[in-house]
Amino acid sequence: MRCNTFLAIGMVMIVASCGERTIVERTGPDELLKLRSGPGLGFNIIMGLPDGTELDLRECVTEVGQRWCEVSLKDAPQVTGYVSADYLSGQ
Repeated sequence: MRCNTFLAIGMVMIVASCGERTIVERTGPDELLKLRSGPGLGFNIIMGLPDGTELDLRECVTEVGQRWCEVSLKDAPQVTGYVSADYLSGQ
């Protein structure tokens, strides 16, 4: 089941999703996707995620032309943060 809610507030667009599963891809063999504490490069890095990491998608926001998604780790759902949607399957 896929459900989305769209809400535009000024320059920020929020897209809420219903617990979809997604996978980290396209980071490269020696790179990690940075899981951040908020939606943007200015937020602290929580950890690095290699290609193939399974995530549960919570919601996505667009800020200054960049789409960021709030995710949690499939195997550790208490670990949450934001990643660039450019590196998620199906986004």
